[in-house]
Order: sequence, then C-alpha cells, then structure tokens
Amino acid sequence: MATRVLILGAGGQIARWAVEMLGGEDVQLTLLVRDRSRLGEVPQSAHVMQGDVMNEEILQEAVRGQDVVYANLAGNLDEQARHIVHALRKASVRRPIFVTALGIYDEVPGEFGRWNAQAIGSSVLETYRAAADAITASDLDYTVLRPAWLSDEDEIDFEVTQRDEPFKGTVVSRKSVAALAVQIIKDPNLWMRADLGVNKPGSDGNRPAFG
Repeated sequence: MATRVLILGAGGQIARWAVEMLGGEDVQLTLLVRDRSRLGEVPQSAHVMQGDVMNEEILQEAVRGQDVVYANLAGNLDEQARHIVHALRKASVRRPIFVTALGIYDEVPGEFGRWNAQAIGSSVLETYRAAADAITASDLDYTVLRPAWLSDEDEIDFEVTQRDEPFKGTVVSRKSVAALAVQIIKDPNLWMRADLGVNKPGSDGNRPAFG
C-alpha cells in the first residue's frame, strides 16, 4: 500500500524539490498550499488542496488518514506548530517532519553563530524555537530539521548534527534538505524523534559564501 504523505506549505522552494522527488515513488501525495499558482508541475496523481494551515477545518481534512506529514512553513511558526500538533493528535497521525532554522538552541558556534543570530534576529529565533519546542514536547514521532543558510545549488550534499552537538557548516542546498525529508518519508523509522542540523560538508566559515 502506498505511503500517504501530506506536504504543508507545498509551494515553498524546498517543498517543490520534495514533490518532484516523490513523483516517481510509491506514495499518495496530498499538497496543501495557500495559492495553487505557486505549485508549478505536480504529479498527476497528487491531490491538491488550497488553504491555510491555521484553518482548523481545512487542516483536519488534510491530515486525516495520512502516514507522514511534512511541514515546510514560514511566518508565525510557533502558532502553526501548536495547531499542527493538535490536528495530528486528533487524527491519530504520528509522523511529522518539521523544518525550523539553525541557531534556535544557540548551537551554532563561533563567529558564524554570532553573525547568524544577528542576521536572523532574536524574535524570529524565539518564534522558531517555540515551534520546535511544541513539536519535540509532543508524544509524536517527529523529526525536526534545522537547515543551514539555503542555496539554490542543484546538488544533494549534506550531513547532519544532533540537537546536542555544535552545528557544522554555513550553507546547504534546498535540494539537499528536500532529499533528507524524502529519505525519511520513504523510511519513516529513520531519524525518529530526532532534531537535526543539516549542512553541506566542508562549508564552515564565518558566514555563508553568499552572506
């Protein structure tokens, strides 16, 4: 039986890579997006829903019956995370993959860590930390992803660090983050209840190459 996968924020740049990668896999895709016009090409079999994750009725309809929910959102991420956790628990869906940001645990060392905190801003980091806390404090079988600064390189090249380890590197491609999410979707036992930094190996420095 095909794995049933819901992508929240499916019009985002990372999520679009994931949708493309999942097109040839044995999955049943549901894509929730605020604006259908942002999706581009999607697999013919994908079910597309238009709406906001903060709309309880739409979210409940979207999560019902799913095996994996991959959330790649922005904005008021803390409120969205709490809303999603509630919806998943109500629907007895246990496997979320949730993208936040590097630096939320003050885990980025050195000069790059200082630059990152200033570039992102304390209020945004606090919001994203609260989102991660809502996910990791739940009884769900989550994976949290904290990508480095994102590039548009057409490459898959990444390594991960655990929550209690210093963050490595400064950049990672959006395609790489999508590839990690797709790995987990294909093997939901992978990185279960893990909180991962994601970076391109060898990209250490005081700031991203494009920063």
